[in-house]
Amino acid sequence: MSARDDRIDRLLLSDEIARFLYHEAELLDERRYGEWLDLLADDIRYWMPMRRNVKYGEGEREFTRERTDIAWFDEGKETLTRSVRQIETGIHWAEEPQSRISHLVSNVQLVEAMPNVAHVVEVTARCRFLIYRNRVETETDFLVGKREDSLRRAGDGWLLSRRMIILDQSVLLSKNLTFFF
Repeated sequence: MSARDDRIDRLLLSDEIARFLYHEAELLDERRYGEWLDLLADDIRYWMPMRRNVKYGEGEREFTRERTDIAWFDEGKETLTRSVRQIETGIHWAEEPQSRISHLVSNVQLVEAMPNVAHVVEVTARCRFLIYRNRVETETDFLVGKREDSLRRAGDGWLLSRRMIILDQSVLLSKNLTFFF
């Protein structure tokens, strides 16, 4: 395979991954949670560490440690499914009335394709996000950050097998986190 063919394969794969992430955002915005759950691998790890304000030179302390410290989220498919089912009851206090949410996804980058771009089985991708949420008349939230996702090939499509969510803010002003990133 020529270097040009490799670049074309990488470009096509990058586009495929970006389209997957945009589709996922659309499902969440439209509250199509059952379809969103179908995009998640059974062994998914959905993790959002907490961020701290630290002094210069202490960057290793900025985020809580995986599987050691507290996190905003550290979920698997079972708990994500329970969260969806709770929201779908229509009596969830934090989502009654329902929030209006927009997920904006940008700067999608293909980080790694395993075993290679031509015969990909799993990919790692990074992106930036902005989530806007409005509840009732006056509650408005903006959450900004980046994600690192692992996606696994499943037939002709993809399943999300790992998501690490990094918020830019260290203090959350949202009254709750009953939405998905």
